[in-house]
Amino acid sequence: MSHPLFDLFGRVAMVSGGASGMGRQMALGFAEAGADIVLADLNLPGAKVTATEIETMGRRALAIECNVSDVEQIRSMYRTIDDEFGRIDIVGNVAGEGAVGRPEELAVETLQDVLQNLVLGRFTSCQEAGRRMLKQGKGSIINFGSIGGWNSLGRGHTPYGMAMSAGIQMTRELSTEWASRGVRVNTILPAQVWNEGLRKRVAAVPELIDTFLGGIPMGRLGEPEEIKGPAIFLASDASSFVTGAILPMDGGNLALNAGGTYPGSPRAYA
Repeated sequence: MSHPLFDLFGRVAMVSGGASGMGRQMALGFAEAGADIVLADLNLPGAKVTATEIETMGRRALAIECNVSDVEQIRSMYRTIDDEFGRIDIVGNVAGEGAVGRPEELAVETLQDVLQNLVLGRFTSCQEAGRRMLKQGKGSIINFGSIGGWNSLGRGHTPYGMAMSAGIQMTRELSTEWASRGVRVNTILPAQVWNEGLRKRVAAVPELIDTFLGGIPMGRLGEPEEIKGPAIFLASDASSFVTGAILPMDGGNLALNAGGTYPGSPRAYA
């Protein structure tokens, strides 16, 4: 029997990127804990597959096609949530794309696209959710970050790192503004977690796997379903006095000095 502090029964959660990867797993976790789910994704057929799986649990699920770079689409989605559910209790801002490229060659337009996607779009979602949660007097917003927003990843990640860093500060600012009125805002920072895109990158550049593993003391990459525990914790009353937290989900990456090694590390000396 699960602890009642983690119970999400009767609550409505919106998760962007719910068609695949960690967005899908976050949505499934919220549903397993009792919540009804709104799934926002550009991949509407994929979001509908997730919605069908959630409905088999006896929860209500609604898939909405939404481009998280488009402010008006985000606002429209929240109006649909108003019409369909009449409330929003939990938001998981997961979806969003970065870009890579040498900074000296980076088109400013590319940077603008990434910031629109990962900063302005997410702020709009936080703003729309926050307005509704403030009226309710309670709510939890979980922004997806990255270890690349805390430390530099290099490898051409300048626009991604800039955007993720802005997202971390956005979480700090919103949590400070809204905490006394019942709305909590936190961020999860994943390290490398397996997904289809990452598998393609590793297949194309096999030495990347040793680069990744050299920075993760657990000695492995994350799995998408491992997002469920941190997400349910932050969404639920189990974290009722937690806001403004920047929670690493990184196998120990941020704790490891850049020049450090661990037993079994690809960089360790015999």
